Amino acid sequence: MATEAGPDPQWSVDALARPDPTHRARRPTPLWARSLRYWMYQYKKTWRGSVTTSFLFPVLYLTAIGVGVGSLIHHKVDGVRFLDFLAPGLMASTAMQIGGNDAMYPVMAAIKWLKTYFAMLATPLSVLDVLIGHLAWIALRLCMVCSIYLVVMAAFGTVHSPLALLAVPVGVLTGMAFAAPIAAYAATQVNDMGFSTIYRFVMIPLFLFSGIFFPLDQLPGWFQAVALALPLYHGVALCRGLVLGHVGVTALAHLAYLVALAALGLAVAARTYRRRLVT
Repeated sequence: MATEAGPDPQWSVDALARPDPTHRARRPTPLWARSLRYWMYQYKKTWRGSVTTSFLFPVLYLTAIGVGVGSLIHHKVDGVRFLDFLAPGLMASTAMQIGGNDAMYPVMAAIKWLKTYFAMLATPLSVLDVLIGHLAWIALRLCMVCSIYLVVMAAFGTVHSPLALLAVPVGVLTGMAFAAPIAAYAATQVNDMGFSTIYRFVMIPLFLFSGIFFPLDQLPGWFQAVALALPLYHGVALCRGLVLGHVGVTALAHLAYLVALAALGLAVAARTYRRRLVT
């Protein structure tokens, strides 16, 4: 005669209440990571459009200017080939352009056109979570672009030191030194007309007069002082020193300048975001 089976001890209430010794407590995911995951998901659908800026532009710039124009320059520039002098500067300028671009129209769209930020704020995310998540995505994208650029530079034979690997985080920092302040500015705009001003009067002059194509000592004395105060110059000098293996004590000053600018931009962005998004 069959007897009624008792409750399975494995599924009893007491057993479920007892902690599993093999279970590891999972740390809660920071809220800003949710914002980061959104931007990563968006990029999964649009990454093909960034292949040109991420991979093709480095090849074209180094081929046309570094190899093409460099073949006409028979003397060394600051003791190195023109191609070796140019490549690290182009890496830093690309970081500036990517950081600035991703902090302009995407921020405007998230506030005015698509209202993505407001959708995020309808969840437990705070304004600071929204901001940090977006800037974290820009930093991640900068890391991808700078890594690709370094590989292309190595293919062109312009990498001369193992320290060149540190040029990737320096490129990320350079891009963030532009992305954070520009994001703070973009959050205050009601339309995108001000972005063309940044391109024309900030990015293009920085691209031309930050020591990418020629040493700063070829400029007039007063203009050298102006160029030294420009943020891109410090990113160019750091990347060039790391790639060529010529790192001096001035590297700390360059690094401190970029860190201070990125931190200041983050602090200002936190205020402009809160003023724009919290009514």
